[in-house]
Formats: sequence, structure tokens, C-alpha cells
Amino acid sequence: MTDIAFYHLVHWPLETALPRLLEKTLEAGKRAVVMAGSEERVEALVNVLWTYEQGSWLPHGSAKDGNAAEQPVWLTADDENPNGATYLFLVDGAQSARMAECERCFELFDGNDADAVAAARRHWKAYADAGHDLTYWQQTDRGGWERQDAAAKE
Repeated sequence: MTDIAFYHLVHWPLETALPRLLEKTLEAGKRAVVMAGSEERVEALVNVLWTYEQGSWLPHGSAKDGNAAEQPVWLTADDENPNGATYLFLVDGAQSARMAECERCFELFDGNDADAVAAARRHWKAYADAGHDLTYWQQTDRGGWERQDAAAKE
């Protein structure tokens, strides 16, 4: 079963957290697909990955760029894996039928948005019922992540 990690965003927005997690993904030698809720959101995230930190460079692409197989990070609004990624990042409440194809899945949600929290809770229950291994991470005020008790989230 796929390891699914929920990332509860409370101190930073997605635009700050996602690049950091993708950097760690690439450092681990993994490829990623980022699945967003719309094409507009994909393009906004593409721009974030070009500009999130001066002097940094995170190789990535989307359908507008093409050459998916050559992109270590692929951003899409479709449920696809054209770059052979083993890590899947779900944002904006996106869901994938390809979960079992992934080594790890990261579901990032805005803890300041009641609808996003409710959706994350529904996803948690569905993934648990399907037998996936789940972990829950919450942002700390020190700029990191702290693993929380998973039983409290069910």
C-alpha cells in the first residue's frame, strides 16, 4: 500500500511549503507529480517554482512545456503520471485514482480553510479504509514539520 502523508498547512501557504517539500523529493532522487485543482492553479504553481527563492532552481514542467518524461517534477490538473514519478503531491483537494502506483503521496491542505480541513478528513477516512499507511504532519512555528498522533485524526 502507498504511504500517504497529510501536511496540515497552518503557518505557511502552499506556495512556501510545496517548493521545500519538492526540494527534499529531488534530494532523495525521486520524481514527483503535483496534481492541482485546475489548469490556472497549475500555471500559478509553475510560476511559484520559478520565483519562490532567489538563487534556487527547481526543475519542473507542465503540459505547456512538454517533454514530460524529462521533467523530474510535473505539474498537472489531470490524474496522470507522464514523468514516471513515484511521489504524488495532491493540492487543492485533488484526488487520484493512481494512488496505488505511487511509493508516497503527500496531501497538502490549508488548515485555515474549514472546507479544506473537512475534505482532508474525508480523504483520511477513505485512505484508512483502503488500508493505506497514513501519517499526519503539522507545521511548527519554527518553520518545520511535526508528526502528530494519527489516531486523533480518524
